[in-house]
Parts: sequence; structure tokens; C-alpha cells
Amino acid sequence: MKFSEMLYERPSLEDVKNQISAFCDSLAASQSYEEAKEVFLAKEKLQKHVQSMITLVSIRHSIDTRDEFYDAEMKYWNSAMPELQEYLQRWTATMLEGKFRADFAKEYGDIVFINAEIELKTFSPEIIPELQEENELTQEYEKLLASAEIPFEGGMYTISQISPFKNDADDARRLAAWKAEGKWYKDNQAKLDEIYDKLVRLRDKMGRKLGYDGYTTLGYYRMGRNCYTKEDVEKFRAAVVKYLVPVADEIYKEQAKRLGKEYPMSFADNALMFRSGNPKPQGDADAILAHGKKFYDELSPETSRFFNTMLDGELLDVLSKPGKQGGGYCTSIYDYEVPFIFANFNGTQHDVEVVTHEAGHAFADWYNRKRVPMETIWPSLEGCEVHSMSMEFFAWPWCEGFFGEDTKKFMYSHLAGALTFIPYGTLVDHFQHIVFERPEMTPAERHGVWKELLGVYMPWMRLDGDIPFYSDGEGWQRQHHIYSSPFYYIDYCLAQTVALQFWAMIQSDLSDAWKHYMAYTEQGGSRVFTELLKNAGLDSPFDESCLRGVCEKANEWLAKFDLTGIA
Repeated sequence: MKFSEMLYERPSLEDVKNQISAFCDSLAASQSYEEAKEVFLAKEKLQKHVQSMITLVSIRHSIDTRDEFYDAEMKYWNSAMPELQEYLQRWTATMLEGKFRADFAKEYGDIVFINAEIELKTFSPEIIPELQEENELTQEYEKLLASAEIPFEGGMYTISQISPFKNDADDARRLAAWKAEGKWYKDNQAKLDEIYDKLVRLRDKMGRKLGYDGYTTLGYYRMGRNCYTKEDVEKFRAAVVKYLVPVADEIYKEQAKRLGKEYPMSFADNALMFRSGNPKPQGDADAILAHGKKFYDELSPETSRFFNTMLDGELLDVLSKPGKQGGGYCTSIYDYEVPFIFANFNGTQHDVEVVTHEAGHAFADWYNRKRVPMETIWPSLEGCEVHSMSMEFFAWPWCEGFFGEDTKKFMYSHLAGALTFIPYGTLVDHFQHIVFERPEMTPAERHGVWKELLGVYMPWMRLDGDIPFYSDGEGWQRQHHIYSSPFYYIDYCLAQTVALQFWAMIQSDLSDAWKHYMAYTEQGGSRVFTELLKNAGLDSPFDESCLRGVCEKANEWLAKFDLTGIA
């Protein structure tokens, strides 16, 4: 079925609540595992359907945030989901306390109960009003960014559409684009500050209502962290500063030499990898998708079936247009057992990375689509990001079809970008920890913290006020995850570290690397993150030697890579 043919009908919230309550009673009254399992599968079917309807609303709202019907439905579900969570929590408690827990664990694995115990720590009916307000504020932030109209060179652009100008090879034009975008953010500074200030205080309040010392503990539980702690993350951040920041710093020093610029460079100059311009796809959106099909057709029989399903079902919405939410994502439509990819193509190498990154998520979802329960289709979020970031590197043998004469540029900038991203992502995480440790901070104080951390994690950025917004320590406000998914961003950094292991394997033996990838992917969400890695023969990013090792290998490759003839 094509995406446009998928019917949305709002389920009755009261009916759903009543059904879940009945399932709880029936589960508790079950006299045999067979009876309990029948109830379990009926609840699973109901939850899949409700989630599918919510997902259809979310996708269609993000495609056009101006659509009044789906905007209203999104607001409805923002209010309804916290109410529904109370009933789902009762189901979770009934499962945990039930006499057939051991039977369920034997058939479906312990992970169900590990995650259920964490889930119970994230909710109480007492915080329903705060959850509803949190959803409303997050939607307000997304709509504000989607509404952006940035005047530039006589035209009007969304945030996504102006991105290609921000890495234009012409210095003056590139700087002007950064300033134009920065001005839009500065013009909307008061609202951005207001929304985030409310979110921070609201989340702190939720944490304290649930008995925690602020939000951080609750935030970790909400992220489903089931195999590592805040202290593990702190050790990882320290290893990034020790091993990766120096490597990234050298990458930008070499870049400054290529560009003929003085180090450290401005935000605008750091955005230009090569004097002759950053790598660009050699075709339009249709050409990129067509070569994506060739890549997946040739990579494996499984990926071929998957990507053709995506194309046939029109399960990719990739063109940037007015009113469309920014960024990109992959999500599941459980009723139809298919994923959906949302993106904003803008003529940069990011377009190709969408076809690999988001499709990495989608492939893992599609491959595990029949898993029961639905919670085991996906692993925890850092585990999910391994699928996507690693798939980007598996596309390397096919990248000439995407980039043509810019292939060597792409390979260099992709690997360099993977290395330089981790310090940024770690900065995002460190910033959020400080924010929630000191929720009383003013907006100006938060900007000051970001600016200070930039000096630690990204010393290659010149903070001289040349570009408004960014140089003032306010650039974090363009990062959606900080508003909508606190503490998510370190997941990308952990996954990128694992993905660099796959990159190293691919350089030696693509076939063997793919076997490890499939060994990781075929587990779905049946294990915690560190066990998924171990079972696939991969090192944990929490092991300091892992980050040190991938840094050494990647740095050596970059140093030897032949850029002769590329300015």
C-alpha cells in the first residue's frame, strides 16, 4: 500500500483506555500462560494500531505544519498521549507482577522486563499536565523553525533551503548566508529563549515530582538507558577531549591551509572543506534515489527487497518546501509493517547521507518488522544510530555514482566529518547536563555555558562576533534534540564510534564487514546496547581503547589520502 492510501481515523481515547484496563484485568486473572499470551497479543495489536494512527498524524503534520487538520490532530494527541500513558503504565506493572513473567521472558527475552522496570520510573499521573505542556512547547518550537522565511539575494528561504549557500565556495556569499540565517534566529531570540526556559523548568519540575533530584535521572530513564550510566558518559566525554579533539583540531588546521585562511576560522569558513567547493551530488533527488536503489540492490538481497518496498510504497518524502518541518527522521508505521523516511534535500552531500543514514534506520526496522513485542523491533536509541551511521560507510564503494568527479572530496569530507562531529555531539550532551544541574540559569547564562564549552570541544571555531547568533554562543538553539529529546545527542556520538569500527572493517573486507553488520542488525532490540555489540564482534565505545583505536586508524587514512589536484 502506498503512503497516500493509508487511512487515518482517530481512535476513541476512552475506548482505548477501557480496552487496556480490560486487558490488565484479564492478564491478572489468567489461569495459564496460553491465556495470558492471548491477552498479551491482543494488547499488542491494539497498541500497534493506536501508535500507527499517531505516527500518520505526526508524519503528515511534519510534511506540512500549516495543514490545519493535522495540526489540530497533533495538538489532540499531544494532550491525549500523556493520559494514555497512565493506562499503559498499569499494563506494564501488571506484566511485571504477573505470575507468568518467567514464561514471557523465556519466549520474548528479558529485555522486555528490563525496559519495563525503567519505564515505570518515568511516569506518574501526577505529571500528566507537565507532559501535555511539554508536548505543546516542543510543537511550538518545531512550528517556529518551520515558519522561517529568510531573505537572501532577493529570494526567501526556509532554514533547510538556505543551507547550500552556507557552504558556497565564494567567501562573501557564504558569510552572507550565515549572517542571514543568524539574523533570523536573532530576530526570534526572545521566543526561542522563552520556549526553552519553560521546557527546562518544566522538566526539572517533573523530575522532582517523581522523587528525583532534578531532571537528569528522569531524563536517563526516559531515554531507556539500560546498560550504562551518567558516569560512563562522563568517561566517554573525557576520552573524546583526550583523543578526538586533537585529531579534529588537526583536520581544521589542514582545512585552513587549503582555504588560505588564518586558524582558527569563523563558523562560515569552517563550513567549507575545499576551496573549490564542498562535494555535491551529481544528480537531482530522482537521480539520488535511483542510485540509492542500485546501491541497495547490489549490497544484499535483503536490502534490495527493503528499498524497493520503500520506493513502491512512496515511503520517502525528501523534498524541502515551505511549511515543512526541518531535519530528517525515520519512523515505523506498525499496522502496515513499513518504515517511513522524512527528509529535506537541499543539493548538498547531506542528501546522499539521508538515503544511507535514514535508510539504515529503515532497513533495521523493516528487517525486524515482525518481531513481538513491538518494543523489540528497535533497540535503544544509541543502538538504532549504529544502523544508520554505519550504513553511510557501506555506501562508499558506490559513492562515485552519487558524486561523480567529487567522489574523492566526499570520501575525505565524510570521514573527516564523522570525526569532527563527535566533539560537537559531546558538547551538546555536556551542555544539557549543566543546564539541568542548574535549571535556574537565565538564557544569557546558558549561552555563556555553550560558548565556554565550544572552547573545550571545538577550539577551531573563532568566537569573535563575526556572525550573529553563532558567535554569541546561541547556536545550540538550532539543534532540535536539545528542545525535543534531551540527552539524546550522546547516542549519535556512541554510535559514530561504533560506525568508525565498521568503516575500518570495510577498508579491509566489505563482505566480512557486512556479516558483522547483519549480526548486529538481526538482533533487533532483543538485547541491551553493549550486548548487541558483543554478539556482533564489536568493541564498546565505553572502552577507552575503542575510541583511541578508531581515531588512530582514521587519522592515518586521512593523512595518506591523495588529494592531489583537489584545491
